[in-house]
Amino acid sequence: MKKRNLNRISMVVKEKGRTNVWLAEQLGRHPNTISKWTQNVQQPHIDIFYKISVILDCDIRELFNSTKPNKGANNSIKK
Repeated sequence: MKKRNLNRISMVVKEKGRTNVWLAEQLGRHPNTISKWTQNVQQPHIDIFYKISVILDCDIRELFNSTKPNKGANNSIKK
């Protein structure tokens, strides 16, 4: 069965120039826990997603879906 991408923690951490180890230190969690989250083996509770968004200085929605427009995509609504 194909594994679904349930969160974008790994991508946002990389976009911010940080590492999973750094995030683990900031959250007071073991790096293995962060690894499980970024690989979608486990999911953190919603309050942890909020803490991650504060630590990474991003909108919490960025941790689930990219809110940045896709390059080359036409984001206008056709009438």
